[in-house]
Amino acid sequence: MQKNSQILNLQNEIRLRYDSLSKRLKQVARYVLDNPNNVVFDTVATIAEQADVPPSTLIRFANAFGFSGFNEMKQIFKENLIEETANYTERLQLFRRLEPSQDYQESAIDILNIFSQANAQALYQLDHHITSEQLQQAVNILRDANNIFIIGLKRSFSVACYLDYALHHIDCRSFIINGLGGMFDEQLSQVKEGDVVIAISFSPYARETLDIMNTTSRKGIKQIAITDSQISPLIAFSDVSFVIKEAQVHGFRSQCATMTLVQTLAIALALETEKRLKTKS
Repeated sequence: MQKNSQILNLQNEIRLRYDSLSKRLKQVARYVLDNPNNVVFDTVATIAEQADVPPSTLIRFANAFGFSGFNEMKQIFKENLIEETANYTERLQLFRRLEPSQDYQESAIDILNIFSQANAQALYQLDHHITSEQLQQAVNILRDANNIFIIGLKRSFSVACYLDYALHHIDCRSFIINGLGGMFDEQLSQVKEGDVVIAISFSPYARETLDIMNTTSRKGIKQIAITDSQISPLIAFSDVSFVIKEAQVHGFRSQCATMTLVQTLAIALALETEKRLKTKS
């Protein structure tokens, strides 16, 4: 499984700056790069002892890379380890091991309450961070497209399928690029000038999605990205991008905000098309 983009960026920055670090910071850098799982599970005191530096050096190291403290840096390693654990039962067990002090509620109604509250916050952020200009630009691109191709793999696949379903119900020519039968190249060859690609991907980003975005970008195809970070690699290719912060509970991420966004785009496109037809008649 691909690594979280945040951990990759941090590790790359540590490597790039390694030669410029002091002797003790280099000791920390070597330990952090060589023992990422130990960084997750061990205490600051244990890590300092293993790296043969005072605990204060860990704080200085974290500060040098833009963190307020070493525990904030540890969080990046924790999130990556959780994302690399694909099995949901193992992920829950891992989260309990990482956060032993948290009180876990096991009943179904408790889980529903937690996710409902977290999703309500995610929807609030969606409403306040997506601008009308972004939405209108995306709708205009979709309205003028000959064909709409959607790529969303792994956990993004359900969002891609719903968007394809919604677009078909407003008489749009939409197609999912899913690589069925290993035919990514054949599906990609159908994307022509005048079409648009909607890419949906969250960290760790699917390699196939990035390859398709890169290829269609070189062809001059319009692109809309739905992703989770301002440093997401999808943003570099896109004509308009939406950064979604989904709810996350015990290492499990929701899709509520993303589904709301794609439903909004489909309905807004339907209204825009209807308005255009009325103007012509």
